[in-house]
Amino acid sequence: MAGETNREVLGLKPKGDLIREAEERPLQGSPDPALLAMTPAGLMKGDKCEEQGPDPKASSPEQPTEEEEEEEEALIEFYRSYRDLFQFFCNNTTIHGAIRLVCSQHNRMKTAFWAVLWLCTFGMMYWQFGLLFEEYFSYPVSLNINLNSDKLVFPAITVCTLNPYRYTQIKGELEELDRITEQTLFDLYKYNSSSTLGAHRRGRRDLREILSPPLQRLRDPALPAAARRARSAASSLRDNNPQVNWKDWKIGFKLCNQNKSDCFYQTYSSGVDAVREWYRFHYINILSRLPDSFTSLEEDKLGNFIFNCRFNQVSCNEANYSHFHHPIYGNCYTFNGENNSNLWMSSMPGIDNGLSLTLRTEQNDFIPLLSTVTGARVTVHGQDEPAFMDDGGFNLRPGVETSISMRKETLDRLGGDYGDCTNNGSDVPVKNLYPSKYTQQVCIHSCFQESMVKECGCAYIFYPRPKHVEYCDYRKHDSWGYCYYKLQDAFSSDRLGCFTKCRKPCSVTSYQLSAGYSRWPSVTSQDWVFQMLSLQNNYTIKNKRNGVAKLNIFFKELNYKTNSESPSVTMVTLLSNLGSQWSLWFGSSVLSVVEMAEFIFDLMAITFLMLLRRFRSRYWSPGRGGRGAQEVASAPASSLPSCFCPQPPSPTSLPPSPHTSPALTAPPPAYASLGPCPGPPSLAGASASAFTPGEP
Repeated sequence: MAGETNREVLGLKPKGDLIREAEERPLQGSPDPALLAMTPAGLMKGDKCEEQGPDPKASSPEQPTEEEEEEEEALIEFYRSYRDLFQFFCNNTTIHGAIRLVCSQHNRMKTAFWAVLWLCTFGMMYWQFGLLFEEYFSYPVSLNINLNSDKLVFPAITVCTLNPYRYTQIKGELEELDRITEQTLFDLYKYNSSSTLGAHRRGRRDLREILSPPLQRLRDPALPAAARRARSAASSLRDNNPQVNWKDWKIGFKLCNQNKSDCFYQTYSSGVDAVREWYRFHYINILSRLPDSFTSLEEDKLGNFIFNCRFNQVSCNEANYSHFHHPIYGNCYTFNGENNSNLWMSSMPGIDNGLSLTLRTEQNDFIPLLSTVTGARVTVHGQDEPAFMDDGGFNLRPGVETSISMRKETLDRLGGDYGDCTNNGSDVPVKNLYPSKYTQQVCIHSCFQESMVKECGCAYIFYPRPKHVEYCDYRKHDSWGYCYYKLQDAFSSDRLGCFTKCRKPCSVTSYQLSAGYSRWPSVTSQDWVFQMLSLQNNYTIKNKRNGVAKLNIFFKELNYKTNSESPSVTMVTLLSNLGSQWSLWFGSSVLSVVEMAEFIFDLMAITFLMLLRRFRSRYWSPGRGGRGAQEVASAPASSLPSCFCPQPPSPTSLPPSPHTSPALTAPPPAYASLGPCPGPPSLAGASASAFTPGEP
């Protein structure tokens, strides 16, 4: 009986049964010890402690009022334990397999199996989630290729003469350089130019004092002496004429810094390359001293270089081209550039609907030690891009008709997190020195020029110079050659960081070129062609075939390819993949995810309330010791709620049952110090005597 009474006191019976028992026992005339022990500590939500009088109507059960029903249904309620929460979730969730965790609770093996299966399924799903998020945050891109067909804007075409100056006009500035170069060729290779050296005979010692650094022959240190002797012996046995084997030597010139503390040799295995580079190095110093007006030579006139120009069967005029001078490639003409009033449009493909040029390629007045090729230099570029003749140009051969077919391609890259590109170069830490839009080549050349100005104190003449900066000249900057070649080596190995700083543009337009060649003019037609050129353009060259070339540039087809990047995994794709994985492993939807979130929220709320209850019971409970008892005893009875007032027993109540446990007949210690509850005068004594401290 004591065990059953304890179960009732601990609240294992339904709340309604306890209330009905408490209401029925006063009618029998004996108080229920369990009810006295439960009151007020065992009361649930909605129970009230009321005084009971001798009125027999009080013994009848009362119906709950509307206020009590509203109190039972609160706005937010939480479960009493984790077990209740978990059982409710498993019984009501739409996630597959969750109900197996509670319906098999009487079979531990099944419960353990489904619990392990559930955890493994969750682990696999979230592993897949991790892979999907990793792919999304790697920002992959897809390349989309589209073929379009429309009228196309004809690109800009730049043609150069391959000869910077007429030798007769610049001979005075190059006289000493040519004389020293010819003397050097005689000393190194026994090459004699009698026409030049006969007119200007000077000693080698005097020439060395004029021009520094001199070109000299250096023994190759990489080849052992024994190998050189064996090669020399083999050569003497073969032709019985011992000669110098030039493979054992290298040609170069010495460069030193300003205080001569560090020097190195700029060497070449080919004598032609060494002489040309050495001549070009000194030629740059001479160019830096020439005035800007010196570039206006007779080739400024279009007719002196281009005999014929037609686009789309219509002759060109001066409004269709612009002129500029290149230090190496000479006079250059850009057709259909940004200065053209009306850009050329191609509405039909084919050779008859493009640009056709007849060029003069004679080399009678070329600078012999600088211009070692003949013909013309051509490059195709956009209207808002500079013409980089070194990077993307090609040469035309004299006496040949060159036909170039083009195909347009565009590339649109994604910037930001998807790729390292720039829209207009404003976010690139390199100042654009060219009067054009941003391109990667523009940025690289500007970066090298900035490094040249910073390290060497002067500007390289082949690139635009910043304001208030002079071009390099060894008369003013005696160590600029040493600095330039050191900087060139660092630039090639990307130690300057130019290739890292200069990012690719997000939008690029390029032209794919295909070339075809044929002999022009033919043997049967060359007589009348040269006759017409001589009458119309004063063409009086003896070797006529080597003095002309023809160029045709046209679109192969009007279909152009557009390559565009797009995100491979968008937010919509990510959510779709996540939903697919969730449905695969649990067969659920978005609402199931909300149920899971609600379960986690309730779990956290119950944990918080349990911690709060433990904190309050530890620090604010009246029964925490002598100090708590004094605090409760000192509190006035009027400040206590009415439910803490125990009801006195009825005069007609029966004595305690002998079967009742003595532990349950004792009132809670917390109520020992409470004053008498206000009631009828006739019951005051009974109430006081029923709760006297120390009563068994």
